[in-house]
Amino acid sequence: MLAVMTSPLPLVERKRRQARQRIIEAARELFLARGFDQVSVGDIAERAEVGRTTFFRHFGDKQEVVFANEQELLDTIAAAGRAGGIPAARSATEAVEQLRPVLLALCAQATADPEAYTRHFELIDQHPELRDRDAMKVQQIGGRLSELLVDRGCDQATAVLAGQIALACFQTAKQLGNDPRTLTGDTAAALDRVLTLGTGTTD
Repeated sequence: MLAVMTSPLPLVERKRRQARQRIIEAARELFLARGFDQVSVGDIAERAEVGRTTFFRHFGDKQEVVFANEQELLDTIAAAGRAGGIPAARSATEAVEQLRPVLLALCAQATADPEAYTRHFELIDQHPELRDRDAMKVQQIGGRLSELLVDRGCDQATAVLAGQIALACFQTAKQLGNDPRTLTGDTAAALDRVLTLGTGTTD
């Protein structure tokens, strides 16, 4: 059986991705060593060996570098949206059930490197402006989850409700300690509790 060959990325695109990754790694090293407030865009660009113009081609400010992996999470939601054969959810319960595997995949992806995950939230917790931006990013993910359901034919009110319920389950898991080793399981447990509401089922 012949292996499927994929075309290599053009040189320009490879260099673009390499520069972006160097910026991300340089920022993480500097934030860890000096603290967020003591690091400038110029410091990051110098450590990454890129110009300031290159930095701003990839990120609007140094806060955006903290959330550099967000696009990968959004890509995961987009990939789930492209999966065919899933009928429109007819109720909020069905909608939450459809979001369950997507949400758990996001949790597993975000916590794949437990140490990096822990450092990420330690940094966020130390800075109100990063906490505010994190809250905005989480709501953006909730919006994308709702859009996924709407694209499958679910009505908007049900889709928005289900997206917010999914976010609440994730936030519950974070409130329980935000442990990257248990976050996916804690989120699954919260979803289980939501999906048994009104059924008379008890733990």
